Amino acid sequence: MRRKRGLMGITVNWSDLEIAFERNSPDQESFLDLENGDLLSIVEGEPDAAARRARVAGNPERYLRVDPASSREQYRWMERFVTSVSELALRERLLISIDGKGAFRRFKDVLLAFPAERERWFAYRSELLHFHIQTWLDHMKIDVANVPPWGHVAQPAELVEVPRAIPSGEAPGEILRRQARELLDEIPAAELPPALAFLEFLRDRGPSSLLGGELPERRRPSLDDASLDDASLDDDDEDDDEPALSAR
Repeated sequence: MRRKRGLMGITVNWSDLEIAFERNSPDQESFLDLENGDLLSIVEGEPDAAARRARVAGNPERYLRVDPASSREQYRWMERFVTSVSELALRERLLISIDGKGAFRRFKDVLLAFPAERERWFAYRSELLHFHIQTWLDHMKIDVANVPPWGHVAQPAELVEVPRAIPSGEAPGEILRRQARELLDEIPAAELPPALAFLEFLRDRGPSSLLGGELPERRRPSLDDASLDDASLDDDDEDDDEPALSAR
């Protein structure tokens, strides 16, 4: 049975729905109002969180929980994009940037210095996200009265993977980790405390400045910025420097 209100279906607030699908945080949930097409967000710790949750619980037929693109799925988008980068040096930097915790933030920081590839990433990610939204609406059998600003989205084509010039069984990040371990093995035990202290310093200062080159200063986030939620892979990885996709 399809979910609709009136003869033409639900008039969806596409901008808010798009943002809800981008966000992937354990502290926030979003619900689509099947009567008016608006989004109801519940943020844990906010003063009205309990009241909003009670409203949703009391109207289960009216509010439908939004299933955002998972962190792992968005990470796979990033991995596929990196393999399509033709410039070897940039691809190696991106491969290093997506290795380990903080991957989304480092990936974005590297792309700030490469506007053409950054725009290509936005376009690719936008297409995948919009297709995810469209698939969810179809799966939930929701009829909409208004066409989204991005229109109908076909199944996104796979990016063409650029072969690596030097085949290797190890990712660049793993090569660097192995080299670091080998160096530590050669350092006398008496010299390890300062070495460990320096490594802790590098960890705490943040890795983005170590990926090569001076990156442009990050601008302050605006209310129109979209977020890419990743609680499982990153601790502070909100997309505060990305413009809302529908505005692109």
